[in-house]
Amino acid sequence: MGFPKVIFRIVENRRCPLYKYDDSFELTGIAIPLTNKSENSFITTSIVKYPPDKKVCKILNGDLGKILVQYERGDKIPFCMISCSGCTGSIRLEHSRKEKLFNHTDTYSNELASMIHVLSDFAFFKNIDDKHLDTVLSFFKLNSYDTGEIVIRKGDPGGRFYIIVSGSVNVLNDAGIIISALDKGDVFGEMSLICNDNINATIQVKEPTKILYIDQPNFNKILDYYPAIQLYFSRLMAQRLNRSNKVRAEDLASGMIGNLTEIPPEALFQTLNMNNKTGILTINELGGGTARFSFRQGSLIKAKYGKYEGDLAFYQILKEKSGRFRFTPGIPPEDFSTPEIGFFMKLLMEGMRRLDEGKEKRTN
Repeated sequence: MGFPKVIFRIVENRRCPLYKYDDSFELTGIAIPLTNKSENSFITTSIVKYPPDKKVCKILNGDLGKILVQYERGDKIPFCMISCSGCTGSIRLEHSRKEKLFNHTDTYSNELASMIHVLSDFAFFKNIDDKHLDTVLSFFKLNSYDTGEIVIRKGDPGGRFYIIVSGSVNVLNDAGIIISALDKGDVFGEMSLICNDNINATIQVKEPTKILYIDQPNFNKILDYYPAIQLYFSRLMAQRLNRSNKVRAEDLASGMIGNLTEIPPEALFQTLNMNNKTGILTINELGGGTARFSFRQGSLIKAKYGKYEGDLAFYQILKEKSGRFRFTPGIPPEDFSTPEIGFFMKLLMEGMRRLDEGKEKRTN
């Protein structure tokens, strides 16, 4: 089986002693004929091409080599970050293929074109390569709103992600009271897309405002191709959670006890992840027995719930609506070298997708 050349680029660097942000590595596979075997017998080995003047890392070699094994098994090269198992530091990499980003026309309005120099400084668009910015922008549309107009209303079905280009909006609660304001460069609507849920707040225009928006299918395309955006949303969701539940987040430093009826599983896991907590989360009084999850610096490294382990245990716990939980700081020394189960934002999105599919099946 042939193996394409794939470029892996560092998109996050946590004190790696050998490499820096944006360093690239080329992974290729070559088929070596086996002697004393049939003429069609081969073994495939991986070759990693490192940046000029950079040392070879055996740990990274092994981690990238696993991608070749996945491909040989018939798996697709994952559209997600992979993590070096680390030494004194760690890195995250994303892969790109040498082909056009999307089968889509790279065109957008003249008005939007005139704003590109401004948009490139927005936090969201900083996660897009300059050479692909035009392509990504072509998926967005631009709307203008007058003072007092409602952009989205709480309880309505989701389906769009919004970025404020100019002006400002107010965020209203159920009683129509202003609870916060969003300005140029701020975003909203992402929770309804990521969690497949209804809109959780009403957005009303505060002054004449221009807003970019993108629908869910195109939103998912961009999210799949740029795993760095997943990290952006993970941080954004945690920041909003922390603002609304600051006291609970602070309690995590010394441990936390609570109930899933007060804070749902996805919000609880996001808090632990984005606060880089190390410890063990135990959840009791569940239909499937006791659940136990281990975190290292915010990364999920162990998960067990009844007969389920790993990512399946994580997906199962997201279904629970009640149960008592306790977070205890600290993990056993042997767990400091345990690899993480997967990139948290990717796990969360897959879990919420499965939940949504389950609701649809019950409805039908």
